[in-house]
Amino acid sequence: MSFEERNAMQRNHTLAYYDKHAEEFYKNTVSVEFTKMQKQFLSKLRKGSHVLDFGCGSGRDVKYFLEQGYKVNAIDGSIELCKLASKYTGIEVKHMLFQELAEVDKYDGIWACSSILHLPVAELVDVIKKMRTALKENGIIYTSFKYGTFAGKRNGRFFTDMTEETFAGILSKIKGLEVEEQWVTADVRPGRGEERWLNLILRKK
Repeated sequence: MSFEERNAMQRNHTLAYYDKHAEEFYKNTVSVEFTKMQKQFLSKLRKGSHVLDFGCGSGRDVKYFLEQGYKVNAIDGSIELCKLASKYTGIEVKHMLFQELAEVDKYDGIWACSSILHLPVAELVDVIKKMRTALKENGIIYTSFKYGTFAGKRNGRFFTDMTEETFAGILSKIKGLEVEEQWVTADVRPGRGEERWLNLILRKK
């Protein structure tokens, strides 16, 4: 099996998981309190800025950004989550893979909360380059990864975990993006507090 075929298989397994478990995932995430992180992201943007929710899942964050007066586009790779998020947010959530992002200088901010962590490292570099290209000059990205060095299948999905050091290695392959802030948090979902997350805010320079 080629490298590309293996990546495609991992992607298909992950998307199949979300399609199959969409209702459960939606119910478990749509009401999770995430205001502190949302506000930290928005504090770096002008009111009314154009935001892309890149892998929006339940649509929780899309709805919050819309309610705060921001212009929001949203995508997800799971067709079933797109349907649920569209209904919840009142906007059309586009069914699209991360690899298909093709906009240039369009967004002030890209929100990739617990989303691009499903990409293997080689694809992650390419997708972050696409995200950089889609940002306006001085635009920002928020993204998050499970904290650690594991890469592989976990609970039916593919994950690439990150530490500060491993993400620095990723970013060394991408020109024009700098880490503005990074911090580690506990999982906000009930019963998951022992899990840690690496949070990053990147800026296009």
